[in-house]
Amino acid sequence: MNGLMLVARREILTQIRTKSFVIGLIITAVVVAAVSFAPKLFDGPKSYTLGTVTSQRLPLEVAAPDAEFTWRAFPDEAAAKRAVLAGDVDAVLVNGAKVLTDGEIDDRLGVLLQSVNREVKLGAAGVSIPPLQVVSVGADTRYQAARTGLAVVLVIVLFMLLIGQVGMVAMGVVEEKGSRIVEILLATLRPWQLFGGKIVGLGAVGLINLVTILAVGLAASMASGIVGDFPPGMPGLVAGVLVWFVLGYAFFATLAGAMASLVSRLEEVNSVLTPLIMVIMVSYFVAFYATGDPTGTPATVMAYVPPFSSIVMPVRMAATEVPLWQVALSMAAMVAAVPAALTFGAKVYQRAVLRTGARVKLGDVVRVR
Repeated sequence: MNGLMLVARREILTQIRTKSFVIGLIITAVVVAAVSFAPKLFDGPKSYTLGTVTSQRLPLEVAAPDAEFTWRAFPDEAAAKRAVLAGDVDAVLVNGAKVLTDGEIDDRLGVLLQSVNREVKLGAAGVSIPPLQVVSVGADTRYQAARTGLAVVLVIVLFMLLIGQVGMVAMGVVEEKGSRIVEILLATLRPWQLFGGKIVGLGAVGLINLVTILAVGLAASMASGIVGDFPPGMPGLVAGVLVWFVLGYAFFATLAGAMASLVSRLEEVNSVLTPLIMVIMVSYFVAFYATGDPTGTPATVMAYVPPFSSIVMPVRMAATEVPLWQVALSMAAMVAAVPAALTFGAKVYQRAVLRTGARVKLGDVVRVR
């Protein structure tokens, strides 16, 4: 393993010492922080439509003069529930004791109703006032908006990192082969050491980017206060994302390096990587679909099929609550697929990397004994 780690160390140091890597990492951190603060920065005045059932209207305008409030009166609670479910009103105050909503109440509106209701009743009675009971008459959609936002960000981040790191592996293999440096390196290293070291080293660079994105995103979310909207289980989700990235990268990077060893010119890289890129694109589109319908058939099925699961399953985990057994089954299938890809990729690389000149056909390499 010493040879492999030596190559990996060279790849890591070569990448992190470049200005492009440092500048890119800084820009990424700034963009992630800006996205985390955006909900608070652009949270401008809102308008609310509210209802009452045998309750007086609350003077919410006094506490929030920048917002607009429209009130409607309903004869009974049943009519109020129908209006809430139909989306005609955002919330209904019933008997001055509870609030009817469809799912999770808007954060600002919830605070306004509780605080103004308490002030009004304290002024009238001068006694301790219990908080309003918030009752959802529809499906419980707590954290759904936050889950969808996390899933959208996650699918974009995973896609960009995988595409970027896989491309770097392929370009590195072709550069070494085209310049004949690989012949010098293989004089002292075994092919699996050189190939594995490149994959491990560039994978570590990708992890640096991913950890930076996650760390900055969580820190900025805590500073902006939106971390309170995050669903429970965030530590598990973060750990899962890291594991899924490693599995997906190991699979795609191995095959990319193997395919790149078939050519000697950088101009030919795109042609040999096209099938692999198409697989990543399909994974991306299915994962993006999963952000809006994580329990749909396409997202559910593809979450178990390697290598699509490396992007689809973590996005499903962010978009909805996925049973642990489903995550374990999907991860087990991906863990089984990675060694198969490593075995195939290493064999192709070993047989093709020293064959310079014209493009080597994959079939000829696979049939070599």
